[in-house]
Amino acid sequence: MAFDLKIMVADKIQEMTESATIRMAQKARELASKGVNVISLSLGEPDFDTPEHIKDAAIDGLHKGMTKYTPVSGTLELKNAIIRKMKRDSGLEYQGNQIVISNGAKQSIFNICTAVIDPGDEVIIFAPYWVSYFEIVKFCNGTPVIVSAGIEDEFKVSAAQVAAAITERTRMIIFSSPCNPTGSVFTGDELAAIAEVIKAHDNIVVVSDEIYEYINFHSKHASIASVPGMQDITAVVNGFSKGFSMTGWRLGFMAGPAWLASACDKVQGQVTSGAASFSQHAAAVGLDSDMGPTMEMTRAFKKRRDLVIDQLKQIPGLIVNNPQGAFYVFPDVSYYFGKSDGTNTIQNADDFSEIMLAEAHVGLVSGSAFGADQCIRISYAASEEDLTEAIKRLKNCLSKFK
Repeated sequence: MAFDLKIMVADKIQEMTESATIRMAQKARELASKGVNVISLSLGEPDFDTPEHIKDAAIDGLHKGMTKYTPVSGTLELKNAIIRKMKRDSGLEYQGNQIVISNGAKQSIFNICTAVIDPGDEVIIFAPYWVSYFEIVKFCNGTPVIVSAGIEDEFKVSAAQVAAAITERTRMIIFSSPCNPTGSVFTGDELAAIAEVIKAHDNIVVVSDEIYEYINFHSKHASIASVPGMQDITAVVNGFSKGFSMTGWRLGFMAGPAWLASACDKVQGQVTSGAASFSQHAAAVGLDSDMGPTMEMTRAFKKRRDLVIDQLKQIPGLIVNNPQGAFYVFPDVSYYFGKSDGTNTIQNADDFSEIMLAEAHVGLVSGSAFGADQCIRISYAASEEDLTEAIKRLKNCLSKFK
């Protein structure tokens, strides 16, 4: 019996773009499996282990019988820890019915979009953007409206740009700060200006992705939900993958108005149900205990950022941004567009990343995946030795392109 995949696979899946970060990481792994010494700087995953006291808490939870289903929206223990965290870090007060714990921050964003977006609704996405925002909005039958900021503006969209993009069909605004892929961080004043624009309109939900909150190098984290009048229309999305180096634990959460949390609970209840019980116990311990390991990791990322920026600036033609958070740098590489080494020609950022993997054996991600066709994303979640060697390879390879 034969199957026509064009008929068997739903149109919306055929139209869906594969995650570029996952695709490039897989290509790097495939090349490495052939014996090639590849340095992959493509995935957004801390290279630090989960702190020991958090792992110990998970083991303790297993021994105490935390092996059963939890409520869909999460355990009371973790919800209370999140409530304390939001008050402590952002001055925001929440109740348990305003929080939904999920299997990663990505699921929280998917839940929110599924719960809010109707066909034809417009969703403003600040660009450069995290790769999955665009596809999730499309999957939910929304219309992505891209509002872009360039490297000359530190990749930060202005309040005036937001005002110009809002229409009567605007239902949602999504952005991250600190930002993946640029590392840009909005200040409190910048967020307040954007908030004033949003508050002038009805029925707009803001999704504030704050997963990199603790990896902030120069200022106290600012949340748009902390701006007066914004908490009731903002869904703060956060989790444990970045700040606690718990990527494999798959644990995130949203905190927002009760009506939205209830809707997300309903969505999640039909998809995955609750997150793992012992993981939630460990995360609660993490939030309520010593943040020393997180702060140590952030200091290490800042040191690496400085190293990477210094070395990238030694490559002719690159325009290098100065990220204030996360663990990415997002240089403009358009100087090399149209240049050739006699065999390969770089026409765009996609070519740049593919050729650097094939020739320099360095895994990067094209900026086209993030809505910025002239840039590439470099993750510095790697050792200083690997970062230095990777940039050396890039410099040597690019020197051949004329």
